[in-house]
Amino acid sequence: MSPAAAAGRKPARPGAEEWVPASARVDKLAQAVHDCRGCELWGPATQAVFSSGPDDAAVVLVGEQPGDREDREGEPFVGPAGRVLAEALEAAGLDAEQVYVTNAVKHFRFTERGKRRLHKKPDVAHIRACVPWLEAELSAVRPRVVVALGATAARAVLGHEVRIGAERGQVLDGETHDVVVTTHPSALLRLRDRASYGAEFDALVADLRTAADAAA
Repeated sequence: MSPAAAAGRKPARPGAEEWVPASARVDKLAQAVHDCRGCELWGPATQAVFSSGPDDAAVVLVGEQPGDREDREGEPFVGPAGRVLAEALEAAGLDAEQVYVTNAVKHFRFTERGKRRLHKKPDVAHIRACVPWLEAELSAVRPRVVVALGATAARAVLGHEVRIGAERGQVLDGETHDVVVTTHPSALLRLRDRASYGAEFDALVADLRTAADAAA
């Protein structure tokens, strides 16, 4: 194959089904995820990043994908967005140790700029390829409420495109659990002034309180 043809070839995205153990507990899923080749993101990433928290949690938080620090450390939400989330959980009266935290996409998608690795939003194809992992997690944990943090997570959880402004803060009925859609904590980090940050932080806390009440 010529270099030009190879460059134009679409990346292989068979989906994660063949790597997801059937009816597995969370610990078995966490072991198996490192072998996943369901999409091309496994190649440049340091490792798959799975989840943290109890495997019988009443509330599951789903983010977008690991960031640079998460990719290096192998844990979700350990970077700046994780600090915002921890503060919001505390303000909402949710014990961070009692929620299960994961991401819709398990590998870090990035673009390199010098020595820096900059976040690049996952494609819909990446979300679809990784959905079997999320479905297996929710089947194992069996939460009362799933909180989708941002549009990527909401698409993975609900199976269709979601506008955060139209859906956020509502308790949406699901077959096995309720769903609450809210913004991703990283969105707050991009705000330039303190007033805007404060308002958005309060809105995130309100959404998390809604989820906590639904799970009670």
